[in-house]
Amino acid sequence: MAKEKIRVRYAPSPTGHLHIGNARTALFNYLFARHNKGTFVLRIEDTDQKRNVKGGSKSQMENLHWLGIDWDEGPDKGGDYGPYRQSERKDIYQKYIDQLIDEGKAYYSYKTEEELEAQREEQRAMGIAPHYTYEYEGMTADEIKQAQEEAKAKGLKPVVRIHIPEMETYSWDDIVKGHLEFESDTIGGDFVIQKRDGMPTYNFAVVIDDHLMKITHVLRGDDHVSNTPKQLVVYEALGWEPPKFGHMTLIINSETGKKLSKRDESVLQFIEQYRDLGYLPDAMFNFITLLGWSPKGENEIFSQREFIKLFDPARLSKSPAAFDQKKLEWINNQYIKKADRDTLLDLALNNLQEAGLVDEHPTPEKMEWIRQLVNIYSVQMSYTKQIVDMTKIFFEEAKDLSDEEIEEIKNDDGRGVIEEFKKQLDLVPRFTSVQIMNAIQATRKATGVKGRQLFMPIRIATTRSMVGPGIGEAMELLGKKRVVEHIDLTLKQMSENNL
Repeated sequence: MAKEKIRVRYAPSPTGHLHIGNARTALFNYLFARHNKGTFVLRIEDTDQKRNVKGGSKSQMENLHWLGIDWDEGPDKGGDYGPYRQSERKDIYQKYIDQLIDEGKAYYSYKTEEELEAQREEQRAMGIAPHYTYEYEGMTADEIKQAQEEAKAKGLKPVVRIHIPEMETYSWDDIVKGHLEFESDTIGGDFVIQKRDGMPTYNFAVVIDDHLMKITHVLRGDDHVSNTPKQLVVYEALGWEPPKFGHMTLIINSETGKKLSKRDESVLQFIEQYRDLGYLPDAMFNFITLLGWSPKGENEIFSQREFIKLFDPARLSKSPAAFDQKKLEWINNQYIKKADRDTLLDLALNNLQEAGLVDEHPTPEKMEWIRQLVNIYSVQMSYTKQIVDMTKIFFEEAKDLSDEEIEEIKNDDGRGVIEEFKKQLDLVPRFTSVQIMNAIQATRKATGVKGRQLFMPIRIATTRSMVGPGIGEAMELLGKKRVVEHIDLTLKQMSENNL
């Protein structure tokens, strides 16, 4: 027997930007398809018209492409199983809704929202879990028909509900969680498969689409576990074989231990936010892949090609995946260190321009200066927007020294080192990082001071900061005029503090 051709899908709703959790779902399906030389389908689930956001599907696709995820079939590519937008498949769904009604497996329900809410309130008061109870209980076929005609005459619009068989167990062997099963009486009663506006509900449409698009495996988030028995009801009613399901564990905030919620403002949760900060797509791909999946060994940095080769759904974690911001920053820093210099320059330049520190059209000389600035700070950056704060000394007037900085230079040798270094700077033939380092070594010989007591007073006096990139490179970019101004300002402040 030929091996089954694997087909998986990512099916976002165009209700907003690409969330970390949804990006992970897309990424795992993508890796699974590519590892098995299968097909990855993008399907837009836009039946909930009220929640759809203008441009939402475009935003989803742009951010998926930015991450490095492509698909074989979709609304922008076509394919043999389209359309790939649910809003364009209404006639397809109607065919199967009519079939289930004709077979007596589904029916028109005219209960109003007010009646349904009153029913739920009554059930809550009785300590019963809210659920729908069959509104035609005990009626003959003629009585049901008459009740429906009367409701129709009142102008009521029906929904369509599917019958849930009694005393039945719905089970499946989950790729991640193992064997799961639900009794039919825990599903919540006959559920709606077509809304009053004629659009299908999610749990119905997804079954039709997955079957007709020949989806073999459904990898999705843990929050869909409760949807699966409802979908199995539809598969059974239509006599179809369901795909294999795998439900990935929740993503939690590593600091709070709570589920990563869109209301949790302590963590940035949308791909677009990380793009704006200057994170690199390969780094984001790397980090997200490790949220709930682990390779063998201790290595944490992989190329996309390596991930495709290694990906095995058997290594999807059964424990919640911790979203660790510090780990993401570390991973991105690893990628920044190895990144193409022009790519980094473009990102950092955009950040500096957005902050108003660099003109929209810098001169060639200014661009070369910015290139050097980005190069010397690239080792320190976790994401490129950090360059705005890191490089303020190059764009703003010198700030007063902090108490900590004053404490650092008030040692017995501090003033002598700074004054001697200023003299040595006057002797350098060219103001380059190499010549500046020569001046520092000359200062060491002249004063006999070395180590931290030599370098820290010079760094603070010239850059007005205790931290930064290589001191020679930093001074070269500041320029001799500003460096001397900083030294003079420092000596003045030391005198005012009797240092």
